[in-house]
Formats: sequence, structure tokens, C-alpha cells
Amino acid sequence: MTPGPRNLITDIPGLKVGNAQDDALKSGATVLTAAGPFTASVHVMGGAPGTRETDLLAADKSVTHVDAIALSGGSAFGLDACSGVSDGLRAQGRGFAVGSVNVPIVPGAILFDLLNGGDKRWDQNPYRALGRAAFDTAAESFDLGSVGAGTGALAAMHKGGLGSASLVLDDGTIVGALVAANPMGSVTTAGDRHFWAAPFEIGDEFGGMGPDPASGLGRPGASRKAAAMHAHRSDRANTTIAIVATDADLTKPQCQRMATAAHDGIARAIVPAHTPGDGDLVFAVSTGTRPATDGSADMAMIGHAAALCLSRAIARAVFLASPAPGDLLPCWSETQ
Repeated sequence: MTPGPRNLITDIPGLKVGNAQDDALKSGATVLTAAGPFTASVHVMGGAPGTRETDLLAADKSVTHVDAIALSGGSAFGLDACSGVSDGLRAQGRGFAVGSVNVPIVPGAILFDLLNGGDKRWDQNPYRALGRAAFDTAAESFDLGSVGAGTGALAAMHKGGLGSASLVLDDGTIVGALVAANPMGSVTTAGDRHFWAAPFEIGDEFGGMGPDPASGLGRPGASRKAAAMHAHRSDRANTTIAIVATDADLTKPQCQRMATAAHDGIARAIVPAHTPGDGDLVFAVSTGTRPATDGSADMAMIGHAAALCLSRAIARAVFLASPAPGDLLPCWSETQ
């Protein structure tokens, strides 16, 4: 398995990603979409999720395809980014046909970045406009780090961010991940230098520092994020929200299994993960452009690749974060 040419989720043909952010707000939105609807499901493992339309993605629900998925900052306010994406889709005449009406299907998830030092004194919820702007700029190439839904993200010790990675399997199947990483846990071991995801790094995509040679790892130290949030008495300013995708032709239940397997990628890259104060979830998407020759996809390898991509994407999100005025935490690059 090797990364695709961009090492982005958009190495999967047909997928596009758009970002929009407000630097003063220290928040933003990210949208995954395509020229047509795609199969999708979701699996939630965090204790504090914020979502829209995720019930619809259960295997027994009637709608099998969606038109876009939105990731956003802003906590519950950020769910309005989905409305902005729906506006953009409606303008294109897209959506689930109900008689003469097309209804865009846009599941979404949010992370909590309301206490990150940005100016949140809005008169009108800004996330609908951010969602529409992200949809309108969706393309095959997009930026990572302190952009889109990852603009104001914070991990335990460093700024979080937006990350992505891809893999091409031996049979040509492509798998990718997109993540906005804002976890309670740390993405690095003690000392800030080594990423938990280092064993899965390919080349030097997040610095090439290698695994931490120390023993006794896994015991969390003092969190810079927790200290910064102490004045607000909040332990819920967290969440890692992600999308994994493949061009393999998967059913909705198979997408759900892919999402479940991909959560291993969060657990390998963030310590601790899936806590009561995190809303960790993974959407899974199939474009279906690569039919399986024998009628069945290799779900074991697809799920494994999705987890690998997600671990790498989380590390890339933090590695590529950039400093901005008023930041509460340093970037990884500033601690080296």
C-alpha cells in the first residue's frame, strides 16, 4: 500500500473538499462532496457528539445516498453549516427526489471550539455562510492544518487542525481519510516530539521523527489544553470528527463496518481517545466507482487501510497547524 498522488482523501476519483474559515472567529467549516450522491454511514464512539442526520445513516434507514458531509467548528451553532451546504446543493438542483422536490441530504458533525480565544460575539450565526463558502470552493486540492473545521482546533498539548491522507491498496482500491482533530487527548508522547501515529507514518509526512523509544508510554501528563480551559470549568471542549472514504463499491452496512474499523485510527493516534468529553465519530463514504470483480469487497483490508489513513491524517493535522494571534496553545512546530 502506498499513498495516492496527493496523499489526500480526494485521491479517490470524484470526491472534492472545500474549506472556509474566519480567522477572527478562530473557526470554520469543511465540506466533502462529489458530482453525484454517494453511499454513506457513520459510527459514533465519543461520549459527547454533536450531529445532524446521523440517524439516517443507520443500516436500516431508507435513504442510502447523501449529497455532502459537513464538518464544522462552533459546537451546536456549527450544525448550521449543513444548511449552507444544502443551499448550495439546492441551487444546483441536487438532492433526494420527493415528487417534484429535491431535498439535499447533508449529514454533519461539529467540534467544540467556542473557548479557543476567537471572537464569538456574533449577531447572526456565521456557520451557514461558512458552510456555503466551503461548498462553493470544493476542489480536488485543498489545504491542511489551521483551515476549515480545524481552524480553531486544540489537542491536549498543541493546536489541532485539519488533516488528510490516502492509500492505494495492492488491487488498486483507494482509501482516504479527512479529519478535524480537536481531542481531549494528546497526539504526541511526553516531550512533544514524537507522534503516537509514528509507526504508521509513510516517508516524512508528519516530520519523520519516528516512534518514541521510551517505555512506559500511555500515562497522560499535564494537559496544556486542560489548563487553558480551567478558568471556564469545562472538560467538554473536545472532539475528533472524521470521514473515511473508498472507491470500492460498498453497501451502506459495509460503510458502517468501515467507519467502525476506522475508529482504531483515532485510538492509535490520540491518547486517551473516545472519552466521555469527546464526541468522536467517523463517517464512511463509498463512491462505488470501482466495482468488485467477484461481487465482494475486501472489507478487512479496506477497514485496516481506513484506520491507517485516519491515524496519519490526525498527525498531519497537528504537524501542519500554523500559529495565529491569540492562540491558546503552541503549534507542534513551535515546540521543537
